[in-house]
Amino acid sequence: MSVRLEQKATASAAPAPAVAARPPGPRPEVNFERLRAPFSLRCGAVLIDYILLVGLLAFATLLARLFDDTGRGAGPFLTVGYAAVVMVAAINLVLLPGLSGRTLGKWVAGLRVERLDGVPLSFGRALLRHLAGYPLTLLTLGLGFLLAAFNSRGRALHDLLAGTVVVRARRSR
Repeated sequence: MSVRLEQKATASAAPAPAVAARPPGPRPEVNFERLRAPFSLRCGAVLIDYILLVGLLAFATLLARLFDDTGRGAGPFLTVGYAAVVMVAAINLVLLPGLSGRTLGKWVAGLRVERLDGVPLSFGRALLRHLAGYPLTLLTLGLGFLLAAFNSRGRALHDLLAGTVVVRARRSR
């Protein structure tokens, strides 16, 4: 009887099969096809981002005209307005995407920027995407943006440069 118990104990104490660990190296690409952001939503998100910046600059110009009507260049209101636009642009286009993968416009549109391997966007990629990729896209007279409409993954020139993709934000459960 003791032999049977020992055999059963050793059989049940056998180690469980090891779970296959992910091999080291780069992650495989995530299939973003079903999460792909429509071109119209991307355009709406960019529009919201830039309306925010242009609106802030227009407000600063209005204040400069109302209170500093010297007619001799940029007064203090306009200088503060320029600084505010640069600060809001840095927060909205680099800091927020680096933290959450979203600008204010993408948040309103329900979109998110991710790397191709599914890893969240980093500050460096957000900086590359917005401060290098957008000017290059604009140098093509907007054709870099239009590339997103015809690309199978919906990636514009700045996405190709930074290795990113814009997807619909998944709902948290």
